Amino acid sequence: MKKILAVMALSAFLLGRCTPAAMPENLKQPDPAAVSEAAANKEYAPLNYEYQKGMWIPYLDYAEYMQGKTADDFRSAIRKRLSDAADSGTNTVYVHIRPTGDAYYKSTFFPKGRYLDGDYDPLEIMLDEAHKLGLSVHGWINPLRLQTAEEMETVPDSAITKQWYSSGDSMNIGETGGRLYLRPDSPEVRELLANEIREIIGSYDVDGIHIDDYFYPDTDPSFDSESFALSGESDLTKWRTDAVSEMVKAMYSAVKDTDERVLFGISPQGNVRADYETQYADVRRWISEKGFCDYIVPQIYYGFKNETLPFTSVLEEWERMAENSNVRLIIGLGAYKLGKEDRWAGESGESEWLDDPGIIDKQTQAVLDSSADGYAVYY
Repeated sequence: MKKILAVMALSAFLLGRCTPAAMPENLKQPDPAAVSEAAANKEYAPLNYEYQKGMWIPYLDYAEYMQGKTADDFRSAIRKRLSDAADSGTNTVYVHIRPTGDAYYKSTFFPKGRYLDGDYDPLEIMLDEAHKLGLSVHGWINPLRLQTAEEMETVPDSAITKQWYSSGDSMNIGETGGRLYLRPDSPEVRELLANEIREIIGSYDVDGIHIDDYFYPDTDPSFDSESFALSGESDLTKWRTDAVSEMVKAMYSAVKDTDERVLFGISPQGNVRADYETQYADVRRWISEKGFCDYIVPQIYYGFKNETLPFTSVLEEWERMAENSNVRLIIGLGAYKLGKEDRWAGESGESEWLDDPGIIDKQTQAVLDSSADGYAVYY
């Protein structure tokens, strides 16, 4: 078991190249020193566990909890969800607070969450109820994923993303598969993400900030051809990979500059090859170098009999990567697959999640027997 992580504040990141669009004056960050002082003066001390037993609470569940419901209704529903989690042994929850360019907290930068039709603050309620149960709460955001083009038309004009989109700003926003995405190579985008994190930590008693595997949205060279041409670089893969790492570093720095006690975690795909080839996610660097994350949660959503990515082999690969690292290794487990056919697992593993209802218990035990620092389950 690795020692408890010793975190350190980092200096602000360099912005890199300039782009035409600038952050509107009314949306620029407050004085970082003032935000950090306010966070440090909060009575609340972040709660985090040496051995993490986590669970994701995705925004897809919010429709049931929020639509047509009052604040009391939401509180009652989320209290039941969190109580069940605590009773099952969970000590950490990753709650979705910015999934698709919308916010389930009081945000200066992003519009109100699509499922939130009441006038209350879901994050405030989730924090209150979770902390009563001794649960650590990490605010889960998708850094780059935005609305569809159709949905963006309904976003308030005050939102910076709407302003970028309406102005035809292709340097900060791109589109693929009918959905819009922020561009990780843009200094303005990285500034926006850093400001968002400062706002969240400065305003709420979160114990961590958590991002998942929506990194680069497309492998097609046309997605960012204009930005790449302006960069003067010659290696598209390296340029994209470096851009994602700079984004991650900027977010980590924003966390630590605001409150070094708050953790920053990343949940990439479990498939390391795919991390590099389709997401441009330099997971080996993030684990081995300081300044990218406090913990990493690879989504090892594979059965033991998976023909290309068997659970045990993938777990061992991540263990080797995390060896001698100060980054905690938390293993993501895919309980959502239980009772379903896994058509990507090959002939031998196709029915494993149907035939073996105890597979998650077996995987949990494998993690407990490993050098990992915990596990997290996606239901």
